Amino acid sequence: MVLPITEPAVGYGAAGGLAFISKPLGQIESGYDRPNVTVVGGLGTDNGSWGAVAGDLRNWLDGRLQTLAGVVYASVNLDYYGIGADSVLANDPLRYNLEPKGGMLQGKYRLGASRFWGGLGYAFTTTEVTFDAPAGTPGLPDFQSESNVGGLTPSLTFDTRDNIFTPTRGTYVEATVGLFSEVLGGDDEFQRAQLIAMQYVPLHPRLFLGLRGQLAASFGDTPFYMRPFVYMRGVPAMRYQGEAAAQVEAELRWQFWERFSLVGFVGGGAAWNDYERFDATQSVVSGGAGFRYEIARKYGIHMGLDVAFGPENTAVYAQVGSAWARP
Repeated sequence: MVLPITEPAVGYGAAGGLAFISKPLGQIESGYDRPNVTVVGGLGTDNGSWGAVAGDLRNWLDGRLQTLAGVVYASVNLDYYGIGADSVLANDPLRYNLEPKGGMLQGKYRLGASRFWGGLGYAFTTTEVTFDAPAGTPGLPDFQSESNVGGLTPSLTFDTRDNIFTPTRGTYVEATVGLFSEVLGGDDEFQRAQLIAMQYVPLHPRLFLGLRGQLAASFGDTPFYMRPFVYMRGVPAMRYQGEAAAQVEAELRWQFWERFSLVGFVGGGAAWNDYERFDATQSVVSGGAGFRYEIARKYGIHMGLDVAFGPENTAVYAQVGSAWARP
């Protein structure tokens, strides 16, 4: 696959790679049988960002155990707008570069005959952070540092979706806690908590509604690049960032003819710094429309383009499967 990149935070570019799907889905209605997927690829954009990734999603023990492994090496150029509301940086962000190198390994086990999965993962990255000196400040050198992040990520997941690629019905709820510590390989002690909830409802045999909510919070000496942020189509990644962030979205897909669909979506989010001072909240609303083509009926994979309108700009996104993909 070769896909265009139009993410406002990194500019225009392309991502390419190979995706191996090793077996077809079995009894979709069971909610348990999942394909094994291996992905290898890379990306580059016109602002100098680039990256290489590899990942593997695999199922064991007749679908009772799921493992997810991945590695990444990238160099990403971004703008820093501050954590929470910051009127100075909002109009004059600082340019910086993130160069992460690391990987993660996670296992999930289905609890009895239920739709609940208990999971535990470990992640480690070494990230080099480089800030460019602000223009007009002679004698001020660029800033550069390197930090290690290592931690465990226990999770509890409830999943009744009929498909992991483009769901049409079912519920997905996942609570995750990230426990990062020096004894686990990192430089700092901090925690992250996240709750994601998604609901898919078939309103008609060819009309499908999706709803998504997400809440994330960080505690302790969290590196700025790991603070929660609002991530939606039409909103630059890491633009609205804070100690905590929340968002809600809705998407309607109409499969109007054969394999072709039209999509409409809208959402809103907020990020804030202090739980007692909500006047520091940054909020954003975005929405848009797109189309899909069912490129692989055997797996229920729909592919297409979305045009999203946000407060800063308009962006086009290439989608493979759901825009809210979760393994």
